[in-house]
Order: sequence, then structure tokens, then C-alpha cells
Amino acid sequence: MSEFDFLSGIDAVPPTPILIAPAPVLRQVTRDVRAEDMTFLREQLPGMFSAMYKAPGIGLAAPQVGLDMRFALVDVAEEDAPREPMVLINPEIVTDSEQMAVREEGCLSLPNQYAEVIRPESIRVRYRDLAGEIIERDADGLLATCIQHEMDHLEGILFVDHLSTLKRNMIMRRLAKEQKLRRR
Repeated sequence: MSEFDFLSGIDAVPPTPILIAPAPVLRQVTRDVRAEDMTFLREQLPGMFSAMYKAPGIGLAAPQVGLDMRFALVDVAEEDAPREPMVLINPEIVTDSEQMAVREEGCLSLPNQYAEVIRPESIRVRYRDLAGEIIERDADGLLATCIQHEMDHLEGILFVDHLSTLKRNMIMRRLAKEQKLRRR
């Protein structure tokens, strides 16, 4: 039985609500996941994966659903391809490339807001998987960007923090305006 068997019925799972900026928890540094947290973490995964896939998104970090824990979900598989879910528990970047890449980013906690962000083109990430095994994985391109983006969330950093103050303020004002219109 796979750790991800629940994904076969994920479409029937209610999505966990995703917090929208400026929710305070999005600016907090998370705490490490401990062994005693694993049962709770596993219970959260179906709703979190459901939220990520239904958004649709390619990553979701614990703070985005109000959890003060150091873990994130990532799945950069193409829409028509089989899913390739990853759960990164207590991730850390071991190395990153000197070569930088520019990629347009968005965020489920800043819906409909996008901007080009500069990040290392490739990384080596170390994390624990759901079985508790330590994994080291090389990532480049979209996967590297997604992992770095989600790891930023674990440090209370949003993608707009990588932009100039002017661009960041424009995006945050536009987001606030859109949210206000939605509430009407």
C-alpha cells in the first residue's frame, strides 16, 4: 500500500481552505515537524492535496492552510500526466546553482497575481518523506522554482518579497481590491 493511495479518491475529498494574504500566519516562520506530529500531518494531506489540485496549483505549504509546521506539497506533473506528489518534511536546500533563472510565479495565497521572480536555476534539497527517510534530490527548472517557492512559505516569505517595493505594493493593493470585490 502506497503512502499516496488516498490520491485515487482525491476528487471526493473536500479541499482544505487556503488562506489569502495578508493572513498573519503566512508571515510566520514554521517549526520543525516532530515524530509525534506525523499522524496529524498524514490526516491533513488529503484535504491539502485536494485544495492544491482543485485550485489548480503545483505546490502548497503548511502555513497556507494555517499550520505552523515545516512541510510542503509539490506536484509539477503536467495536467494530463500521472500525478507525481511529493511531501517535503523539514526541507532544507543543501546547495544551489550560481546560475539564476527567471520564471513567472503565482501563489494560491495571492490568487490571480503573477510576477517574474529570479531564483537559482537548480538546487539540491534534503527532506524527510512520509516514511521518515531522509531524501536528497536534485531539482532544476520548474521543480526547483516550486520547491524554493514553497520553502519560502516555511520562512514566512511570499514570492512578492523577491520583487521591488513598487511591484510588491502594486500586487498587494490589487489583491486587496479583488478580495474586497469578492466579498460583496
